[in-house]
Amino acid sequence: MAKKTAAKIEKEKPLRLVILDTHAIIHRAYHALPELSSSKGEPTGALFGLVSMLLKLIHDLKPDFVVAARDLPGATVRHEMFEGYKATRMKADDALIAQLKRAPIVYEAFGIPLYEYPAFEADDVVGSIVKQVEVRSDINTIIATGDMDTLQLVRSPHHGGASVSVYTMRKGISDTVLYDEAGVEARYGFGPERIVDYKALRGDPSDNIPGIRGIGEKTATELIKAFGSLDKIYKTLEENPEAFTKAGIKARIVELLKSGKADAAFSKQLATIHTNVPIKFEMPKRMWHLAEHVPTIASLCDELEFRTLKNRVRSVAGVEEVAEAAGVAPERGALRETSIALWLLRSDLTNPTLDDILRSTHTEDFGRAREILFKELRETGRLFEVFETIEKPLIPVVDAMNAHGVYLDVHHLESLRKEYSKKLAELAGHIYTAAGHEFNVNSPKQLAAVLYDELKIGVGVRQKKTATGARTTREEELSKLSGEHPIIADVLSYRELQKLLGTYIEKMPSLVGENGRLHAEFVQAGTTTGRMSSQNPNLQNIPIKTESGQRIREAFAAPDGKVIAALDYSQIELRIAAGLSGDEKLIDVFQKGGDVHTAVAAEVFDVPLEHVDKEMRRCAKVINFGILYGMGANALRENLGATVTRDEASRYLDEYFKQYAGLARFVENTKLSAAREGFTETLFGRRRYFSGFQSPLPQMRAAAERMAVNAPIQGTQSDIIKLAMAEVDRVIEKSLWRGKADLVMQVHDELVYELDEKEAETIARAICGAMESVVDTKKLHDVPIVVEIAIGSNWGETKKLPR
Repeated sequence: MAKKTAAKIEKEKPLRLVILDTHAIIHRAYHALPELSSSKGEPTGALFGLVSMLLKLIHDLKPDFVVAARDLPGATVRHEMFEGYKATRMKADDALIAQLKRAPIVYEAFGIPLYEYPAFEADDVVGSIVKQVEVRSDINTIIATGDMDTLQLVRSPHHGGASVSVYTMRKGISDTVLYDEAGVEARYGFGPERIVDYKALRGDPSDNIPGIRGIGEKTATELIKAFGSLDKIYKTLEENPEAFTKAGIKARIVELLKSGKADAAFSKQLATIHTNVPIKFEMPKRMWHLAEHVPTIASLCDELEFRTLKNRVRSVAGVEEVAEAAGVAPERGALRETSIALWLLRSDLTNPTLDDILRSTHTEDFGRAREILFKELRETGRLFEVFETIEKPLIPVVDAMNAHGVYLDVHHLESLRKEYSKKLAELAGHIYTAAGHEFNVNSPKQLAAVLYDELKIGVGVRQKKTATGARTTREEELSKLSGEHPIIADVLSYRELQKLLGTYIEKMPSLVGENGRLHAEFVQAGTTTGRMSSQNPNLQNIPIKTESGQRIREAFAAPDGKVIAALDYSQIELRIAAGLSGDEKLIDVFQKGGDVHTAVAAEVFDVPLEHVDKEMRRCAKVINFGILYGMGANALRENLGATVTRDEASRYLDEYFKQYAGLARFVENTKLSAAREGFTETLFGRRRYFSGFQSPLPQMRAAAERMAVNAPIQGTQSDIIKLAMAEVDRVIEKSLWRGKADLVMQVHDELVYELDEKEAETIARAICGAMESVVDTKKLHDVPIVVEIAIGSNWGETKKLPR
């Protein structure tokens, strides 16, 4: 069936024009996603987010036409008006700047024309396009953006012409909302025509627009709702001042209005989007269809190594995947093995798909692709051994674990849901009482206003800001202020409970099968380090640090006649660090069965073992794990707490490396080797590759260096637990324990089994013996590998067995 022409569709319904505010979208993408880089070391996280956002808005909005507007480097007309415009914003990271420059390749691939004009911001270009299009009553315009400035352009059809609405991200890149006039009024209490008046009164911290000092969001809203525009507010002030008293406006606010009239007028100028930028906008002559651009977008995804997005592009466009179109249908076992082989060769290519396999080998013949990959794998020597001895034997074990699932006590979760929901409401009440009024606790902007402006928490403390200049309310920053006001503890508890409810308690029951079991998917090739991952849901992320989180584990239970046995490798990464580094002091601590954190505290703080207190041990624990993750003095200071200065943190690190010289040499040698070779190796030969060492950006190289320190340690731990899973399975088979012992979860250093209650201890101790013996400790300088056993009716209430 032939496609309808644009002319025919124009007669049937209004067309949808989507205008992309690209600068705002890329900024949002950059800060919402973790740092990503290509195999060439180029930063790509913001571009990945940009493509993801484009696909989401295309799916949501189904545009007929798409155009884009962007900022150009350099000062703007607002900087000429006000030198301090956006002066409070942090300097953009080099990685973000690099991706802003590359962004046009994305629009080109999508077939989206790009508009820009010197000295004007993307908002102004957007506003000018809206102005030029408003004469068309057949065009509904949607502005896609990452900030709220363009809300002033929103318009409903009853004003003449077609509508203008704003599609924006509330949080991250997936939580979106579409604002029409009613939506703006519901959020602010007034229409879009008053947005600039609102900013004129309360200012805009993210753009450093001053507003009237002393007037915040609440007061600005009250003034606009009572009197209307800025002009009407001042006209009323001049002609009928008593109206302010009748409206409940305090005398102090009236004085602020009088003294701040010039500031308000100036701020309104700064906040107003220009709609007269001299660009010549032309409606595209052909309607836009994603399907027509799939080849160029797929090619871009290949270039930028966005493999997961490639299939998503086809899905949104309704185009068949390449493998299906080519009629390729490899046997499942061969596909699994080949996928793991590719992952071993390209550690950053986690859980590779058939499309990844074909693309990486430059062939559409799966048999040929498998041959190429296994030839390369054999040539590496040790990596092929990792496949043969660790990964291949593990495949049936993982399949069995996924198929068996874990029994879930949904009644316990329902009880927690009721309890935590009630507690959440109580916490909200405490927060409102402390603030003196209700507000949206989930809004970082409103929360920041309450904490920092109204309650004056953190006055005199240097507050971190987001990339847009807003004051942050992230957990790590709020925790530093917990002693200043009880509301901080309530806010942190509120957030924790809300996350537990939304992520686990309310979602997991709906995933339980008829047999009462939860069948999560444990992914063998799911991480770059060699560790397994878990999804649908992620059972490796069940929180354990707080009582509220720990109680969720009680829902992972055993049916009648069974018990849960959790077998956990004790301090495995520190033991591996001691063994790989050959550090004599650390080795000695483990061989004598001492407490490594107490021993390190005694060395770092230069006190006898018996004089090490709880705080010293806590600090030593932070230092121990900080060393394993390449932590520097600044990061260590933040993790140790507000009472520790940077100089003290730096001194602790210096003393640590002085006392544990073997580990210090291992850390430095690992960094140098990784920078030279581009990869690290585990005890067994597994490699992790680091593209960041090739990056021209210092922060990317520094991040690669930090990850390289931990990679051989965490990777060796991953190898050991995978060997253990296969070895335990052999023990179960040999001992005729099938049906009496089933692996139900693998959580980092821990294996969780469902055991026959009558033989639980016997089986658990046999499993423990297998886990402790899978690695020849002579290769780790005779550092003993220790496993702790805990048994109970559920995962949260297990009790340790004596050794």
